[in-house]
Amino acid sequence: MQAQIIRDFGGPEVFELTDLPQPQPGRGEVLLEVHASSVNPIDYKIRAGGRAAICNDLPAVLHGDVAGRVLEVGPGVVKLQPGDEVFGCAGGVRGTSGGALAELMVADARLLAKKPQRLSMREAAALPLVSITAWEALYERAAVAAGQRTLIYGGSGGVGHIAVQLAKARGARVVSTASSPEKAEIAERLGADLVIDRRAPDAAEQLRKASGGKGFDLVFDTVGGAHLDEAFAAARINGTVVSISTLEPHDLSPMHRNGLSLHVVFMLIPLLHGINRERHGWIMKDLAHMVDAGEVTPLLDKRRFSLAEAAEAHRHLESGAATGKVVIDVV
Repeated sequence: MQAQIIRDFGGPEVFELTDLPQPQPGRGEVLLEVHASSVNPIDYKIRAGGRAAICNDLPAVLHGDVAGRVLEVGPGVVKLQPGDEVFGCAGGVRGTSGGALAELMVADARLLAKKPQRLSMREAAALPLVSITAWEALYERAAVAAGQRTLIYGGSGGVGHIAVQLAKARGARVVSTASSPEKAEIAERLGADLVIDRRAPDAAEQLRKASGGKGFDLVFDTVGGAHLDEAFAAARINGTVVSISTLEPHDLSPMHRNGLSLHVVFMLIPLLHGINRERHGWIMKDLAHMVDAGEVTPLLDKRRFSLAEAAEAHRHLESGAATGKVVIDVV
């Protein structure tokens, strides 16, 4: 099979298209014919060496997000059969058998679910990592509920565009931030009740008014950095903040003053540590139902890339020029 591998960490040029032996599924695993994989920031951070500790031993095949067709099932697999079209985040890091930048991939069946019927493989591949992240943040940690004033930073981004839709599906009043008119239009189209340009001089005042002057019940930081500090300021007394990027130092005194709750989401934990993997499969199954019901739709960047163009796909996402998920068509 053909695969993109990295032998060392570095820029996109470290990708090498090569032939590898066909992998074989073990107990609880399936062999997938990979149709598509999407690029997430964690993928290029691993490639660059910034997250080398969670990479499989080199040479390695990267990427977790996958949509494909089951070719073989290993011993003990009962929920999937050859021919099933599936999707999930199932590889590319330590604790997994391989990555999705290959024509064939072995994956833990617990991490997969049958893909939404109304989506193509390409569209389905855009969903897993960002959707599991947003699901864990809003549904499992914050328990977003109808009528809650909810602020989502970056409502047109990878995690953000799914978060807007999940929050609206629960009946929340969603306010989102955007950094351009184009991104604001996307967030509104996906269901945001109000979108505020965070570059505006009075952005903080607009957010205050949007929260009724009392702060938001729930603030979801999908960006990190200064956004987390802004999230603390935007939350109401005894409000909830959820973040997916907390690697930098922050002043937590605003949390103390207002009695805030902070939840940190790192969705790769089940893959890296081999725990609670069934939960990811359940999320994927429930998400597929929501997609087929028209409640969630992935946003894809207009550019297309083949497996041979993996380096260009990484460059495109890293450049900041992409609007929506960057997807690589594999077969």
